[in-house]
Parts: sequence; C-alpha cells; structure tokens
Amino acid sequence: MKKVRFYLLAFILVLFTKANSQDKKLYKIHTLAFYNLENLFDTMDDPTKFDESSPIMSINTNRDIVYKKKVKNMALVLANIGKEVSNNSPAIIGVCEVENRDVLEDLVNDSLLQSIDYGIIHYDSPDLRGIDVALLYQKKLFTPISTSSHELKIYDDQTGKRVYTRDQLLVSGYLEEELIHVIVNHWPSRSGGEAKSKPKRIAAAKLTKHVVDSLIIIDPYAKVFIMGDLNDDPTSESVKAILNPEKDKDKVLFKGLYNPFEAFYKKGLGTTAYRDAWSLFDQIIVTKPLLEKDYSSFQLYKAGIYNKNYLIEKAGTYKGYPKRSFSQSGFNDGFSDHFPVYVYLIKEVKP
Repeated sequence: MKKVRFYLLAFILVLFTKANSQDKKLYKIHTLAFYNLENLFDTMDDPTKFDESSPIMSINTNRDIVYKKKVKNMALVLANIGKEVSNNSPAIIGVCEVENRDVLEDLVNDSLLQSIDYGIIHYDSPDLRGIDVALLYQKKLFTPISTSSHELKIYDDQTGKRVYTRDQLLVSGYLEEELIHVIVNHWPSRSGGEAKSKPKRIAAAKLTKHVVDSLIIIDPYAKVFIMGDLNDDPTSESVKAILNPEKDKDKVLFKGLYNPFEAFYKKGLGTTAYRDAWSLFDQIIVTKPLLEKDYSSFQLYKAGIYNKNYLIEKAGTYKGYPKRSFSQSGFNDGFSDHFPVYVYLIKEVKP
C-alpha cells in the first residue's frame, strides 16, 4: 500500500512539473535609456557658438587625449546600461549635452560600441553654447520612419529678448515590428535660481505636452516615451501640473501618462546632486498603452537609475556624487554629473 501511494505521488509530481514547464512563458526584453553626457564637446572652437566655455576648451595640454578618454568613458556606460538583464546594450538611447554630430560619430564608432552598429538622429539646435539632444538606435532593432525637431521659443521676462535653448527631438519608428515614439528633451537649466528660471521649464513642458497630444490625436493608443534631463524633479510644477503623469500605473487613465521615477524620487533617490541634496532631473515617462497586461506586444516591465559603483565618486568633497568628467581642476577621468536612467520593455515570445 505504501508503494502504491509513493508511485501515485511521484506520478502526480511528474504531471505537475510537466504542466508547469508547459505554462512557463518566455519573453524578449529591450532597454531604452537616457543619459546626459556632460559636455561632450570636441576640441575645436566653433566661431558660430559659445563653445569656448565648455570645460574641455580650458584644457591646454593633451586636449585630444582627454577628448578620446571622455568618449571612451561615455561609450563604456552606454554599452552596459541594462545589459545584465537584457544581455544587450540599449536598443534606443536618448542623449543630451552633445555639441554636434561629429562627437556622436566618434562615440558610436568607439571600439566598445562599433559592433553594435548604432544609428544617429541629430539636429543642430539654436542653443547659444551649441548643446544639442540626439537619439542613438541599434539599426538591427529599430527603424526610424519620421524625425522632427521642435523649437522652444522663450523670452527673458526683463529684456523681452529671445532665450535660445535646446529643441525637442521627436523620433517615430518601429522597434522590431511595433510603432513607438520617442521625445528627447533637455529643458532649460536652473541658472539664475529655480524660481526665476521656472517659467522656462513650464514653457518646455507645454511644448512636450503639445507634441504628445498631437501623437495621441492621430492614434489614441500611441506608445510614447518622454525622456530627458528636465532640470526639474518628478514633483515639480512643470512635470506634475503640465504633463500630469500618475505615479501609480494602476491609476493611469486612457490617454494618460505614467512616471515611474516619481516613486524613486520619493524614496530619496536621484540622478544628480548639488549641495548634498539629490535631484531626479532625468526621467522617462510613458503613455497608457505601455502599461497593459497583454504582453503580445511590448510593455513596460521595469524602470531604473543606472548608478553602478564605478559611476560614483569615491572620495573628496563630492564623495557619493556621480563621478563627473570635469571639475575645477580639469579633467576628472569620470563620466557625467548625472546618472543614466532606463526602462525595460518586455514582450512574450512563443517557445
């Protein structure tokens, strides 16, 4: 009788194991990332820009060596964001604080990235220093079908003169066979103080909202990613009141937005630090169709801040801060004064 019970139990266990293995689902995963590259400028003075104020131009010796090291450091980070989960470098990367297409060409052709074969989408912006945004994409994974640069027109409250700043980049294309839209931002800085500069970021948020709304009018189910250095936190008026994303994805309404980085911010996490206080200026915000539970198409799986140990300053006044490339003493052999941010997208695949 004991033998019968043993064999019956073993038989049930085999059936249960087989059933579980049949129910096990497989997913493909891609990383989308954003990174402020902290003054990725070339070594030549462009007479049409105020690029001579960039840190690398203040380096009088071995400037070319410093530039190559800066590019190498940026390539190292980009190659590794999300890799521990996706086993691949990001499919799409938004970047800011780049001077021109030339520095992007040097970046994607670095030995750490060259085999990945990144394409570049870049427009020159009217920013006085020549700071631009851009999009890098793996050609084997993403096919752009439409790109456009959206000008932010803002004016100084006192003089009434135009303040020239970064355009916003919109790229639409197919991630594998799925249409997505990516808006890359670098909103106006807090130069002159947070309160005084606030209207500029409000204006930037309104432009971003206009671009998103124009996409949703055409397709209410558009999968849109708003990414960038917003120079404001997830709870700032520009983000919270103008874009109006939810921090809880279960509360996102039809045509609404979700900001997974608000939860990180409320836990005290950030992407950049100033006077021992963390800010979370770098964010990725998504539309409702990326939050569904039907994984037959790409859906948001997880968001994160890429703050690995090698990106952190180990000593000195700025211990614990992002290990930046440049400091008052010159080249710091670091990376950026911002941590990158990323999201994972997953999609079920048939075994």
